[in-house]
Amino acid sequence: MAQILLCGGAIVTLSMGIRHGFGLWLQPITQDMGWTRESFSLAIAVQNLSWGILGIFVGILADRIGAFKVLIGGSILYALGLVGMALSPTSTMFLLTAGVLVGAAQAGTTYAVIYGVLGRQIPVVQRSWAMGVTAAAGSFGQFFMVPVEGGLIAQFGWSNALLVLAVFALLIAGLAFGLREPGFSSGTSIKRDQTVGQALKEAWSYPSFLLLMAGYFVCGFQVMFIGVHMPSYLKDFGMAPHVASYSLALVGLFNIFGTYLAGNLGQKMPKRYLLSGIYSLRSVATVGFLLAPLSPWSVYIFCAAMGFLWLSTVPLTNATIAQIFGVQHLSMLGGFVFFSHQIGSFLGVWLGGYLYDINGNYDMVWYISIGLGIFAALVNLPVRESAIARPSTANAA
Repeated sequence: MAQILLCGGAIVTLSMGIRHGFGLWLQPITQDMGWTRESFSLAIAVQNLSWGILGIFVGILADRIGAFKVLIGGSILYALGLVGMALSPTSTMFLLTAGVLVGAAQAGTTYAVIYGVLGRQIPVVQRSWAMGVTAAAGSFGQFFMVPVEGGLIAQFGWSNALLVLAVFALLIAGLAFGLREPGFSSGTSIKRDQTVGQALKEAWSYPSFLLLMAGYFVCGFQVMFIGVHMPSYLKDFGMAPHVASYSLALVGLFNIFGTYLAGNLGQKMPKRYLLSGIYSLRSVATVGFLLAPLSPWSVYIFCAAMGFLWLSTVPLTNATIAQIFGVQHLSMLGGFVFFSHQIGSFLGVWLGGYLYDINGNYDMVWYISIGLGIFAALVNLPVRESAIARPSTANAA
């Protein structure tokens, strides 16, 4: 179990850490290349949508052939995508590399794939905790990598900094060797109680699955709007670049504690209440941030609070899915729920840039984020966490 947690955590640290700093590239790239903020935002939005759409199929593939081969492919795609970002001469090429290619890479190197391994290899009594540990590793990646990326941009320029990150992405391939699972190495299919079609039909006809998807949509909208647009929001108010770097690093630092605590509490308390509380507190924190006078300290306090709530939804949502439907198709079902998250991410990133270009500020997007947080808090309350009842005869291969 230790090897799985260490290697899985290190992979998520790299994969999530690299992407969490993309907001630092918004101004240097748009200013150097003469692109609009909407052009950059659209590429990152497409990245999230690509991640979500392909995550479904990657999840099915990981459930079928194991995580190891998927992670190798994802690592290579990640490096190619980052190199493409650095060398793109047009906004269209940037959209294809930063958007489609990096999005596909993230689908193969992040939570859906790693959580499938955890679900199959970690005992159920420790599953929520293990998912919390892995999510905390992703948070550490944000805490560690965002200042590193800011330093790379300052030292080498934005283009060369992306080339350095491409080398980091290739390290994922080496770590994948620690996640090889028994039963997948021979290439033979593992016997399952449900086909993919049966599992999908069951999930989509179960109201709690749809409610979890709705909540996760909001999570994606909120975190990606802040992650991508916060540096530019602060720059518009005349704050020094290091404030943005430190604020995103604080999100990562406090997210370590938030995700770990959420995973632990998920073993002891109803996860639906924890999820509802997280979304409620996000809206409260945002309202407080907008009402307080803007200063570096108000930014740091807000980002610390949001960091504590940032990815704490991830272990709770995925553990709930495993608890309801079992682990045989966990990567696939997690991929579908994550697709909803990425639709929200697409809208949060793109709408932020679009409404900024129209209004000259981000006010409307902040208000939408607050309203969505209240919505997500309400839809998680009716979720039923108990294992779904299946007829004993329903065991088609």
